[in-house]
Amino acid sequence: MTLLPVPDNNDTGPHICLAPIRGLTDALFRNVFRHHFKGIDAALAPFINPQRKALFSDRMLSDLLPQNNTTQPVIPQLLHTWPEDFLLLASRLADLGYTHINWNLGCPAPMVARKKRGSGLLPYPDEIISFLDEVLPKLPVQLSIKTRLGFSDKNELLQLLPRLNDFPLREIIIHTRLGSQLYRGETDPESFASCRKVSIHTLVYNGDINSLDDFSSLAGQFPGINRWMVGRGLLMNPFLAEEIKSFPGDTKANRSERIYHFHRDLSERYEEKLSGPGHLLSRMKQLWAYLISSFPGKEKEFKKLRKSSTRTQYMDSVNRIFDN
Repeated sequence: MTLLPVPDNNDTGPHICLAPIRGLTDALFRNVFRHHFKGIDAALAPFINPQRKALFSDRMLSDLLPQNNTTQPVIPQLLHTWPEDFLLLASRLADLGYTHINWNLGCPAPMVARKKRGSGLLPYPDEIISFLDEVLPKLPVQLSIKTRLGFSDKNELLQLLPRLNDFPLREIIIHTRLGSQLYRGETDPESFASCRKVSIHTLVYNGDINSLDDFSSLAGQFPGINRWMVGRGLLMNPFLAEEIKSFPGDTKANRSERIYHFHRDLSERYEEKLSGPGHLLSRMKQLWAYLISSFPGKEKEFKKLRKSSTRTQYMDSVNRIFDN
């Protein structure tokens, strides 16, 4: 199947990066999404799991191979905390043509945080500084960091940021929650404002940009910020980046049709890639948990979709959701 890209006739304004959502925003999803919806400038790939002394074969790095990422700039993300292994993988990514990688200091998953990775490393600033001291002089690419306000205390990041001023970081992406919150509870834009006062680096705002009103409110609060990371909001409303960048609006019918074609192309591609209908349904149901927000009043059909156990049942529910 050949995908025809949607032309970006007005691709200006704020820089919008697609956030990594593990289990969803892989290379196949990123390519199909970008062919159907405009406004995204780059994508941060889901993190690569640490491997000790791994050779990082093409199979292991398939999500990042250049031939699998043809529609937009992609930034690899590493979860490693061992400098030697981090540098080994960074060199492999540089060989693939990447010039920018991201270090994950934000993942809130308990299995990750318990190992002092992701946001679980934020309570240990000396270990973060020691890691950067060893890695950055040898790193063949630029480095950015994606982080949280802290793991259990927002002062963790506030105390770390001045120490990061000594390092040549490309940017720092701040998800305005604590790691202990996971994805629950309110974000904390006021703490982001405090972070701006103590950091000399380019900062990127991330966290609960789920509507144009959300973005407009934050943009008004932070007029000097022009770089934004959006994740779940783009899955809930695939037109959000277009709205933020003031692309010409579509009618409700045209929007529904565009989502229909996106869903058809994505499901066909996943059907070719994934092994068996069970994996396909699992992946697509995960997407619909967000996408159903674009179809108010279709909650009953979504409940049936979640319970579907065959592709026929699933498609019957999908068709009812798209049925006007």
